[in-house]
Amino acid sequence: MSFGKPGSAAEVDRTIELTADGMSYGIDSLQVRAGETIRFVIENGGELNHDFTIGDQATQAEHRAKMTEMMASSSGMMDHDDANAVFLKPGETGELIWTFSKTGRFEFACNVPGHYEAGMHGPITVAEADVDT
Repeated sequence: MSFGKPGSAAEVDRTIELTADGMSYGIDSLQVRAGETIRFVIENGGELNHDFTIGDQATQAEHRAKMTEMMASSSGMMDHDDANAVFLKPGETGELIWTFSKTGRFEFACNVPGHYEAGMHGPITVAEADVDT
C-alpha cells in the first residue's frame, strides 16, 4: 500500500490506544512521522460492531464497499483479514501495527455500514521524519 506497510512488534516506536464507543474513537485526529511504526490498540467499548481501518480515501471507500457487501451476503458476519484493518465485536480489543512510509494526509475510519457516514473517521497527518508530532 502506498501509505505504508504492516509493522512488527519489535519495531514499534509508540502505542496509541483508542476506544470505539458509539460513533466515535474518542479522538479527532492523529499525527505521526514518516517511517514511524505505531501499535494501535483499539477497544470496542460499545454495543455495536466496529472496525478500525487506516488508509487513503480510495482505500477507505474500497473497504467500506467490501464491508457493505459482506453484511449483505453473510448474515452480518464481518470476516476479513486486511493488514490495515481490525474488526471488533462489542467488548473485544484488537491491535494493528503499521509503519507509515510516506508523508501526507490519510484517514482512520470505521467502515461498518453507516458508521463512516455518521462521522466515525478522522485524519492521520504523516509529517517528515524530522518534524515533531
